[in-house]
Parts: sequence; structure tokens; C-alpha cells
Amino acid sequence: MKKTCMVILAALFLAGCAGMSTTEQRVLSGGAIGAGGGALIGAAAGSAAIGAGVGGGAGLLGGYLYDQYRKSHEAPHYRQTATTKKPQPKKRTKRAPAKETPEKETPPETAPPRAM
Repeated sequence: MKKTCMVILAALFLAGCAGMSTTEQRVLSGGAIGAGGGALIGAAAGSAAIGAGVGGGAGLLGGYLYDQYRKSHEAPHYRQTATTKKPQPKKRTKRAPAKETPEKETPPETAPPRAM
């Protein structure tokens, strides 16, 4: 029974993260990691609940700061600022359709007369 509940909870947790933005995912994972670490340290110090609360809060803040750091450093050439201009596509000119010209008949080459 306990194993079944754990599987169901894990499936719900993973399915719940599917529609989140990267910021939400990083903040949530930071909070979960912080709460787990805080609970371990808090259990060693005397109160796991207080440690989990403090660690969770620190993890949320850490996840948010990490997300902002990643966003400021990834793919800066894709971001547009007020000072950069968007590249304009080259303008194409319409060409007039080629006129069909009849082929000219060239006279057969003849050798010039020889002087004697």
C-alpha cells in the first residue's frame, strides 16, 4: 500500500510540472532541494521541520536567482534591445520576362581568297 501511494504521488508530481515555465521549474526544484537539505541539517541540529522551512525558503530564492542568471547569460544574440536594429530582408526587384529572340543564322565560314 505504501509503495503504491509513493508511485501515485511521484506520477502526480511529475505530471504537475509539465506546463510550467523554466522559471517556475527552477524555483520549484530549488525549493525542493533546499527543503530536503534543510531537513537533513535540521534533523542533525534538533528540529527537522524548522530546517526544512528555512532550507525551502532559501532554495526558492536560490532557484529564482539561478534562473535570472541563466536568462541573462544564454543566447544574448537572440535578445533585442532598444539600441539594436532588427535586420531587414533584402528587397527584391522584379525582372522583366526575357524576350524571345529568334536565332540568327550565321553564314558558313569561308576561307578568304588566296593571293597569288
